[in-house]
Amino acid sequence: MKVLNYGSLNVDYVYSVDHIIVGGETQHSSKMEIFSGGKGLNQSIALAKAGVPVYHAGIVGNDGDILLDACKEAGVNTKYIRRLPVKGGHTMIQVDKNAQNCIILYGGTNQMQTREFVDEVLADFGEGDYLILQNEINMLDYIIDQAYEKKMKIVMNPSPYDDKLNSCDLGKVYLFLVNEIEGEQITGCKDKDQILDAMAEKFPGARFVLTLGGDGAVYYDGKEKVFQDIFKVKAVDTTAAGDTFTGYFIASLIEGRSIQESLRIAAKASSIAVSRPGATPSIPTAEEVKKELGIE
Repeated sequence: MKVLNYGSLNVDYVYSVDHIIVGGETQHSSKMEIFSGGKGLNQSIALAKAGVPVYHAGIVGNDGDILLDACKEAGVNTKYIRRLPVKGGHTMIQVDKNAQNCIILYGGTNQMQTREFVDEVLADFGEGDYLILQNEINMLDYIIDQAYEKKMKIVMNPSPYDDKLNSCDLGKVYLFLVNEIEGEQITGCKDKDQILDAMAEKFPGARFVLTLGGDGAVYYDGKEKVFQDIFKVKAVDTTAAGDTFTGYFIASLIEGRSIQESLRIAAKASSIAVSRPGATPSIPTAEEVKKELGIE
């Protein structure tokens, strides 16, 4: 069994501000930092740090050295990452004094996948292998269709949620990981139980994890709901919190842990990440997480 994350790779430009800027306002930033990021890369690094060998597929631009270095440092296999001589994907992120953020995303090379490249990548994977996806690259509908034909287990984090997902056959997804906003966008429901019930009705063959911010997370397989509270910490930067949760939850499932224990490990890893600045640099190692939880 192999794990492939076909997803985005972004250079994150992070500005520390007093408050999130409003229309027409000019504000001094107290600090500007450059980090490796992208939902895809964040999740690959979380998987790797959690102890799961993971291949990352995607495209970087001529500014992609920081992204390749981050992969290599974390132990992410870069065999399926290509480089194009153009501007790569990047973000402009504001982080306020309460650790809340807002993000402007430029797709760049993340939006330059081709059918030929997808076929080349997926040729090395097959039945029972995991495919992790987000919504920060193009060709998502084709990737899902081809992976499903190969009987791969498709794990989907439909973020950011937009109309592009309407062209995807999400009925082929094995596991969804969504937050409350994405859950409402998919189902039209606001209550967490209604969101989960509506998603189970819409995608009867799938399993679901709904993250609830400060209210924890819930797993649902259409029959049983499993709840996990948060571990309270002083938040510094929430940028990669959800991606850390995703990576550690998937890694724990692959290791054969129970749903409850997988949620607990993911919640602890996420709590450590929000207590640190940056995206990929904030993601903890498995040793850190297990030591704090007192588990092997």
